[in-house]
Amino acid sequence: MNHPKEQPIFERGSGNVFADLGLDDADELFARSQIGFQVWKILKSMNLKQREIAHLLDIKQPEVSHLMNGEFSRFSEGKLLNFLKRLDREVIIQIYAVSEGQRQPEATLTL
Repeated sequence: MNHPKEQPIFERGSGNVFADLGLDDADELFARSQIGFQVWKILKSMNLKQREIAHLLDIKQPEVSHLMNGEFSRFSEGKLLNFLKRLDREVIIQIYAVSEGQRQPEATLTL
């Protein structure tokens, strides 16, 4: 017996999977994932052993394991930004006021 194929249902995502899942702290989780992924990419490109990463980032080896397994929510944004500084990266934060859909630049911070 032939069954008609059901058409899959697609929804356009917001760009933040955590918000799409309805999580309360979606913006914070998204920021951590973005920063953490950059740290992960840099570390992967360096081909270091976990003990070397631990020394470089001044963290314990189990924390390195969490980081390299993509468990970025275990780290604060501040800690992840500190990792970037320890990896000789400059971080620039741009702050905008948003009113009626318009963005007005307010400040640029360099860490």
